[in-house]
Amino acid sequence: MSRKIVRIPRINDERDDFETLFSIWDQTNDYLEDVRFDFSACDFLRPNAIAFLGGLARLIESRMGNVEFDWDSLRDKRVMANIRQNGFAGFFGYPTSTWTGNSIPYREDKTRDVSGIMDYLEQHWLGRGWVRVSPRLRDAIAGHMWEIYNNAFEHSGSEIGVFSCGQHFPGTYGTEESLVLSVIDFGQGIPAKIRNFFRQYADEEQVVKLTGASCLRWAFQAGNSTKVGEPGGSGLDLLRDFVRLNQGKLEIYSNDGYAIVDKDGERYENRELAFEGTVVHITLRCNEKAYHFRDEAE
Repeated sequence: MSRKIVRIPRINDERDDFETLFSIWDQTNDYLEDVRFDFSACDFLRPNAIAFLGGLARLIESRMGNVEFDWDSLRDKRVMANIRQNGFAGFFGYPTSTWTGNSIPYREDKTRDVSGIMDYLEQHWLGRGWVRVSPRLRDAIAGHMWEIYNNAFEHSGSEIGVFSCGQHFPGTYGTEESLVLSVIDFGQGIPAKIRNFFRQYADEEQVVKLTGASCLRWAFQAGNSTKVGEPGGSGLDLLRDFVRLNQGKLEIYSNDGYAIVDKDGERYENRELAFEGTVVHITLRCNEKAYHFRDEAE
């Protein structure tokens, strides 16, 4: 069987970079396919790309394909240092030890490990002082972020689990100090789940008119749920409020839909290239502000 070579370019976390990742997924979205990832043109790799490539590798393996990460092709020492630090290289055949640094470790969760995921969010993501939050607010935000994982386990139908990675970027050469985290699953996707749900109540002609943007808008309204008789909503209210207050950014890519929450509000858009899965990408600004609930002492 021939091995498909997929060249990984420089990948940041702008809209075009996510489209690059979805294009890579589209190239390898088949069964019984052997893939080699070539990094000769890669001089930067954000955590969203790391989590995505890790999940994509597990997806290919689950479809009876083989994956090779050609580490010899990776010539950029900073990229190699980063993927060794966050543990990603060790997951995929590069013997190395991890260290703390600025990374939020690469993580694979095939099952619903509540305590492990909560520790990851409370300690590795929000517990290192990069964003100043009170312990009570930190735990509450982590709890709402857990809902993203829980929704993936409960609704996505993914057999390979959920993939996470993040990093603190100190801010150099005029860039702003920030903290990012990506959570990714390769399940059916939120719009696909919602369309399947509405097929119980509407004919196909009506269902196919549901756009990706309208499905995401419906999913994130309090009270809406595809589980009949159970309380609905994505549970993201506190997280959305905090992102706005922090002037950060919460982005969701799923199937043919895109949602963003930032200081300007919420926006929902349609995308051309559909991706079977969901990416949640959160960016927080690191500044001198201290965040806490109103009823907490200053």
